[in-house]
Amino acid sequence: MAGSVFGEVFRISTWGESHGPALGVVVDGCPAGIPLSGEDFTEAMARRAPGQTKYATPRSETDTVEILSGVFEGKTTGTPISLVIRNTSQRSGDYSEVAGYYRPGHADFTFDAKYGFRDYRGGGRSSGRETAARVAAGCVAGKLLAGLGVDTTAYVKQIGPYCCRKNVYQDGIVPSREQIEAGPLRMPDEEASAQAEEYLAGLMEEGDSAGGVIECIVTGVPAGIGEPVFDKLDARLGQAIFSIGAVKGVEIGDGFHVAEARGSENNDGFIPTEDGVGKTANRAGGILGGISDGNPIVLRAAFKPTPSIRKEQQTVNRKGEAVSISVKGRHDPVIVPRAVVVVEAMVNLVLADLMLIGLSTRMEDITNYYVKN
Repeated sequence: MAGSVFGEVFRISTWGESHGPALGVVVDGCPAGIPLSGEDFTEAMARRAPGQTKYATPRSETDTVEILSGVFEGKTTGTPISLVIRNTSQRSGDYSEVAGYYRPGHADFTFDAKYGFRDYRGGGRSSGRETAARVAAGCVAGKLLAGLGVDTTAYVKQIGPYCCRKNVYQDGIVPSREQIEAGPLRMPDEEASAQAEEYLAGLMEEGDSAGGVIECIVTGVPAGIGEPVFDKLDARLGQAIFSIGAVKGVEIGDGFHVAEARGSENNDGFIPTEDGVGKTANRAGGILGGISDGNPIVLRAAFKPTPSIRKEQQTVNRKGEAVSISVKGRHDPVIVPRAVVVVEAMVNLVLADLMLIGLSTRMEDITNYYVKN
C-alpha cells in the first residue's frame, strides 16, 4: 500500500490496523537532543483515546506509547524513532457481518474496488484508530516546535447546528486548555456545549450521529515558513488535514467567506510595529502567498457524521444485491471531540517539516552554521 508516508525532512510512516496486534509510526528526520520519554505522549494519547465520555465509543484502549528506538538517556539521537501502540480491546466478531456488504459512508466499496480485498474488522487501515499513530508522531513534532516558541491549540467550534460564539477566539486570544477540556465535547462555550449535548442525546436515541467543525490556532510561527508554489504552507496544511479520514472541508482564515467580500474588505493592511511589520487584521489566517506572515495561523476542518450508525440504511452486498443494514459494534455518535488532538498533531507535523526545510533557504544561514570564524 502506497501513501503511508508523510513529510520530506521530518518524515513519518504509520503502520498497523484497527484490529491487528498493534499499530505505530516511525519518525525520521527528528533532530538529536530533544528530551523525549513515554510520559510526553500520555496527555495527547488520552485526549484521543476512546471510552472517556458517553459521546465516544466504549472501546477501552490505554494507548500507551512504547519507544523502541531513536531515544537514548532521555533524548532523541537523530536516528529513526519507532513508536508502538498495542491494541488491547479488539472485538473483531462485531464486524463479521460487514464482510458481506458495503457500509454507507465507509471505505468498504472503494477498498474492494482498488485491492479486490479488504480488512473488514473496523475498517483496517481506513479506521479512525490509525490516527493514534499520528498523534504519537505529533507529540514528537510538538516537542520540537515548543523549543521554537510555537504553540498549537485546537477545539470544537461546532457540532451539528450548534456553534461557539464568534468571540471564543478573538483578537489573538486563544482559549486555554482548561477551558477546552472543561466539557465533554471540548467546546469552550458552555451554552453551545449544552445545546450540542442535548442534540447528541436525541441522535443517540435514534441510532444516528453528528458531524462538526474543529478550529485550530497556531501562535509563535515566524514569518517566512512555507514554499511559494506546490509546497505552500496552506497547501501542505490542507493535505495534512484532508488526510484525516472524516474530513470533508478545510478553511484557512476567512475561508469560504472571502468569496462574498470585496478586495477592500478582504485585504489585511500592513502597519509598522515595534518588532517590524504588523497587520490591521488577520483575514488571511496567517498565510500570504503560501508563506507564513507572522500572525496566528487559523484553520478550520469540517468533519462528517460518524458513518457507523444503528439507524437502518440501504446498501448492497458484494454480489450487488440490495440489502438493509443496521451497523453493530462500538462507535462514536460524534467523532469531533476526539479528533481535536489529531488536527493538532497533523498541523505540528507540517510545521516541523517546513521549518526544518526553511533552514536551507538563505546562504547566510548555511554559512553561519558551517563556516567557523
